[in-house]
Amino acid sequence: MTDPVVEIRKLCTVFQNGEKTSVVHKDLDLTVERGEVVSLVGGSGTGKTVLLRQILGLETPTRGEITVLGKPAAELGKRGAARRVGMLFQHGALFSAFTVLENIAFPLRELRTLPDGLIREAAMVKLQMVGLGPEVADKMPSDLSGGMIKRVGLARALIMDPPLLLLDEPTSGLDPESADGFCSLLRSLHQGMELTVVLVTHDLDTLFELSTRIAVLADQEVIINDVPEKVVAFPHPFIQAFFLGERGQRAMALLRKRPATV
Repeated sequence: MTDPVVEIRKLCTVFQNGEKTSVVHKDLDLTVERGEVVSLVGGSGTGKTVLLRQILGLETPTRGEITVLGKPAAELGKRGAARRVGMLFQHGALFSAFTVLENIAFPLRELRTLPDGLIREAAMVKLQMVGLGPEVADKMPSDLSGGMIKRVGLARALIMDPPLLLLDEPTSGLDPESADGFCSLLRSLHQGMELTVVLVTHDLDTLFELSTRIAVLADQEVIINDVPEKVVAFPHPFIQAFFLGERGQRAMALLRKRPATV
């Protein structure tokens, strides 16, 4: 058994807004093994994106431990998370004043250790890896479609070849064809780059297309973290409502037909 890529133990997250106290996580445990694609699902307010930001070291939990690749997650925020963790934010989070290539190259330029030519070459490689041609390199984010913005954001997240990739709603806002294409791209990159992936998604097709495990956040904790078939069978009101409707049944049927690839 290899060491977990992400290990969370007894995590508590409490927010204070004036006199109002909100407990989001309470004694939450989660383990992500190397090579897995773990999807976080849960109702509104269960702290899915908060948990991603805590794994990345951008937020500090009230108490508990998060280790990422054997190091405390808090160190990521201080020592350059991009070297160890790639992050694709929900809306791409591209710099509007930078070209596509400048956006992708940004983490490498921040190192201040590589020549411009090598940085540009590396950025072009990542651009092509996410399915975009060199003609896109000098475009501005305002000239891109939603699907292209997601792909550029993904290229930037991968520019440092991090072993761990975090995705926040990677297919939100995409039409079905673009979402299917993005899922296929993610599955290919996961296999080709030997990535470990943690993602948040509400989209059932994305969930069943990519996940090796699904971690369900409810009742301020992870109530189950298991393969999709076992998660769907778990007796909990949120799971029954989320997975067993018409869309959930349709997505599960497609999952059963799909050859095992991960």
